[in-house]
Amino acid sequence: FFFSILRKSISPTFIMAIGKNKRLTKSKKGGKKKAVDPFLKKEWYKLIAPSIFAQKECGKTIITKTQGTKIATDGLKGRIVEVSLADLNNNEAMSYRKVKLCVEDVQGFNCLLNFHGMDMTRDKLCSLIKKKQSILEANVDARTTDGYIVRMFCIAFTKKQDDQLKETCYAKSAKVRSIRAKMVATMAALAGKGDLKTLVKALIAGTTGEEIEREASSIFPIKDCYIRKVKVIKKPKFDVTALMEWHNDDGQDVGANVAPAVTEELVAGSGGRL
Repeated sequence: FFFSILRKSISPTFIMAIGKNKRLTKSKKGGKKKAVDPFLKKEWYKLIAPSIFAQKECGKTIITKTQGTKIATDGLKGRIVEVSLADLNNNEAMSYRKVKLCVEDVQGFNCLLNFHGMDMTRDKLCSLIKKKQSILEANVDARTTDGYIVRMFCIAFTKKQDDQLKETCYAKSAKVRSIRAKMVATMAALAGKGDLKTLVKALIAGTTGEEIEREASSIFPIKDCYIRKVKVIKKPKFDVTALMEWHNDDGQDVGANVAPAVTEELVAGSGGRL
């Protein structure tokens, strides 16, 4: 009886086991973090294309601001951007060409780009492939005079002769090999006769495909010949002077030609004035 009275008199708070419910005394841990806009930690850099293209500023790129040892410019170097040639040269006829440019150096908020590769859009390539004709493809690794190694891919298609009645125009394997050899020789010569800048200018002009068509016409008539893809496999050691040559204008504006001045002969008039 005594123990039952004692048990009732003791408050329930005193008979709780020690060590339980520890979190009552502590503040809430892992509460909601304050929402911070991630773009406040970012900064924008302009992409500057080489001077061989009509449009110098071709876009912008974003990166986290420099924090401690993580420098923003180091994260930008080596980035690859893919731009349509139609946008770079303001020419919609070249919209099927895609140009890859690599960030080589950062000056202020400008990223200086250099040529990294070229490709053809899928829809253009699919529009060329048809039935009842042969596809001719070749590739070659060539070295330019300034030390770049580029891999070039060429594609062409056989075509009917002018007075042909037969529906198909398939080429035999021996003729395919001969045309492929012509392609390889032409592409290797194109890359080997100048530096990378000269090669890019020739690729933009797009006259190499027509040259291959003329050379291969004696073997088998071909059409739609294109350098469909170019990859820069190996680059020489980075040189700022060489990069600035890509970004300096080739020719300065010296003005238009002016006709030479013509000396007028003065004749004595009736008024007595010379």
